[in-house]
Amino acid sequence: MFNKTKSPAPSSPQTRADTGSAIPPLPDLPSPGGPASAAAPAARGAPSPVSQRGLSTLSADLQFDGAISGGGDLQIDGAIKGDVRVGRLIVGETGAVEGNVSADYVEVRGRIVGNVSGKQVKLIATAYVDGDITAEQLSIDIGAYFQGRVLQGRRDAPAAKPSAAAASATPPHGDDRPQVIDMKTSA
Repeated sequence: MFNKTKSPAPSSPQTRADTGSAIPPLPDLPSPGGPASAAAPAARGAPSPVSQRGLSTLSADLQFDGAISGGGDLQIDGAIKGDVRVGRLIVGETGAVEGNVSADYVEVRGRIVGNVSGKQVKLIATAYVDGDITAEQLSIDIGAYFQGRVLQGRRDAPAAKPSAAAASATPPHGDDRPQVIDMKTSA
């Protein structure tokens, strides 16, 4: 029942010790460079939190007043008072943003007081968000604090020629309005 046959396990720790690599980071944390960090999110089917261009970081001891915009990736571990509009955004556990946030991918581990807008928004267990969230995909871990409304953005359907009957059946406000999900409980 517990007979040991072939054991490939001893070669694996020796290989790790020979290469001098440390314990690999958690799969959802960005790691500096390396193909292992890009392969892990791709294997899960989730988009990579860090692009090939690298990650700009506002460190924990920095405070910034004003708006930040750009097309790259940004990790905020310090404090920002102002709006943030970037390609991908990670708010670290020590990070704080007072203002509106807009990015294709938003991962919140710290604090945001303001509205959040993105295609994919993740609130990790340590997150604190006080404001409305507009997203196509929203993930909220157990333990995360969220106060506000959720507006679900819809993906654009392939452009098809609408028929006259379909055009008359369209409500006056159109189909482009986001769906509102009210999180208030009524007694």
